[in-house]
Amino acid sequence: MAKRSVKRRQAQGVLNVQEFQRDDRRQRNLQVLEGGWQPNNESPAGPREQSFIKHVRPKSKGQTALMEAIDAHALTLALGPAGTGKTYIAIAKAVEALEGGKVGRIVLSRPAVEAGESLGYLPGAMEDKLAPYLRPLYDALTDRLSAKRLKALMAEGLIEIAPVGFMRGRTLNNAFVVIDEAQNCTYGQIKMLLTRLGWHSTMVVTGDPAQTDLLPDLSGLHTVADKLEAVANIAVIRLTDSDIVRHPLVASMLGVL
Repeated sequence: MAKRSVKRRQAQGVLNVQEFQRDDRRQRNLQVLEGGWQPNNESPAGPREQSFIKHVRPKSKGQTALMEAIDAHALTLALGPAGTGKTYIAIAKAVEALEGGKVGRIVLSRPAVEAGESLGYLPGAMEDKLAPYLRPLYDALTDRLSAKRLKALMAEGLIEIAPVGFMRGRTLNNAFVVIDEAQNCTYGQIKMLLTRLGWHSTMVVTGDPAQTDLLPDLSGLHTVADKLEAVANIAVIRLTDSDIVRHPLVASMLGVL
């Protein structure tokens, strides 16, 4: 019925066919509403075109240190408040390494921990149940890759997204590994994840110790970072409120909450 309605509207000349044609996400420009804050307004070079950028550029000293640490170390821990670009930079570096032939695959892991509310028993297969928890990783990947290409890479096994609970016993060789939301991992879980690192691999662990969804004193991210900070060839980058690239109110709110 819907198809006949569309054909009828097209025959009558009242249907704009172009509204159903999706442009490539990597090519089209983002439409930004006027009057709202955007980071380009404060750029010394002035506003720039909001189109896809192949290489991500740091917007603060902390982000610069994080990107340099990822390039120079096999293991990097990025700790900082929300909005500092921890996850996005890590995934952008992972995609860059995969496209540059530096690694053979990308492995992304995230704890399936609910943020304060109980979702109950979600319907569907295992992938469907885990999808809400892994959605932020899909969003970042889709921003760096087209949705069609992301689906193809995942089908070929070049990009894998798995919850923390399924990582035990694995050895991740020739891979770029990103552990996201590590503040929701216990000390034992983080220790297990760090020891998955294999040959010719890079691992980035991101998280905000101040926003854990676990019970008090259960999160092991802060303890692990303090212990590994003195280990050679491991970088621990601590981002601050000055590195937040979201709306300025985010930094203001985190300063008082």
